[in-house]
Amino acid sequence: MLALLFASFITLILIGIDVGLSMILSAWLGVHIKTDRVVDDILLPQFLLNGVNFYALVQIPLFILAGELMNRGGLTQRLIDWSLASVGQFRGALGHVTILTNLIMAGISGSAVADAVATGKPLIPAMQKRGYTTGFGAAVVAAGALLGPVIPPSIPMVVYSQIANVSVIRMFLSGIVPGLMLAAGFFVLCTVIARQRGFPAEGRTDLRGKFHATGRASWALAMPLIIILGIRMGLFTETEVAAVVVLYALVVCMFIYRDLHTREIPGILVESARSSAVILFLLAAAGPFSWLVAESQISEHLVQSIRALSNDPVIILLIVNVLLLLVGSVLEPLPAMVIFVPALIPIGIQLHLDPIHFGAVIVINLMIGMLHPPVGLLNFVVAAISGERVTTVAWQTLPFLGWSLIVLLLIILFPPLTTWLPGTLH
Repeated sequence: MLALLFASFITLILIGIDVGLSMILSAWLGVHIKTDRVVDDILLPQFLLNGVNFYALVQIPLFILAGELMNRGGLTQRLIDWSLASVGQFRGALGHVTILTNLIMAGISGSAVADAVATGKPLIPAMQKRGYTTGFGAAVVAAGALLGPVIPPSIPMVVYSQIANVSVIRMFLSGIVPGLMLAAGFFVLCTVIARQRGFPAEGRTDLRGKFHATGRASWALAMPLIIILGIRMGLFTETEVAAVVVLYALVVCMFIYRDLHTREIPGILVESARSSAVILFLLAAAGPFSWLVAESQISEHLVQSIRALSNDPVIILLIVNVLLLLVGSVLEPLPAMVIFVPALIPIGIQLHLDPIHFGAVIVINLMIGMLHPPVGLLNFVVAAISGERVTTVAWQTLPFLGWSLIVLLLIILFPPLTTWLPGTLH
């Protein structure tokens, strides 16, 4: 039954049916061929509702709304201007600006796709005008956007926390050090590639100009700090943090920057609702699919198969990551998490792995899947913005993909990179 379930799922995707609908149709087929137990069709809508019946998932539409408010209200452009003033003197400056802007935005939106669109629309054309190859400009935006779901807040970490029943706040903190490591490596790669290809610098900004840019962007720069300090000091719960970010973005954009007008609010709400619906529909669609996977006892078979290969926790964790990298090459992160994480959690329990460390490894692994083919969602997003071919973008992302894999290996071998900050909470 399990083989038919996955075969029908992959077939439906290949013929062009939406991932969520493919999961629902595959689950419906699985229910009807299940012979060892009678299952009524009425269970399907119940499982669909159960897939999103978690209070903490309220954060997803709130973080998406905050990102939309930022983009429409001028916060994103001010962050770009500040980044240019900060690193404009380096060769290949616009690449550095892209990474730095995404690093700051990662602490606000929690969505890689949202960050790629927000920074890609102004920065990719700017790089094209300055003589950067289109493929490189798109690749830098895709790599920078990868930071969004790693540095808190993070929508995939919210989803993992609900599946694994762990603290969302601790999961958020687990991504800070790996996220900074990723960003540092991306900066170095931008420098090396810019020197090899002769990309220009944008000129040094004097101290007065830097102060001016910092002043204009100060409210935007303060937002990630408010999130992190609010979490660290216990001022907000994980859901309250999302609401605080929305209120903060709304007040700053409407009453301080005054770039957002009341008449734009309905459109922002509609766009945020659409984006949220896409994510929540995927989670709902994975409900009946995941139930059938659980009923097939795949977790027990998976645990036994992997444990048969080795008893060393590090070796087993590496095997799990190879599996996830393969999964990430054909599935988007959220459905991959909902389908496979319930089967992988027993492995972590049997190995006595820290669930926060295990979760950080899983999330970062599946985020890397957004950079490599054949799916590589971020590659498709930036290719659409730049007008470049996806294959060209994917080729240009290889150095950034390589560094991402190195960071993944480091956090596997050195768990404190993900567990130290969460361990400071009491």
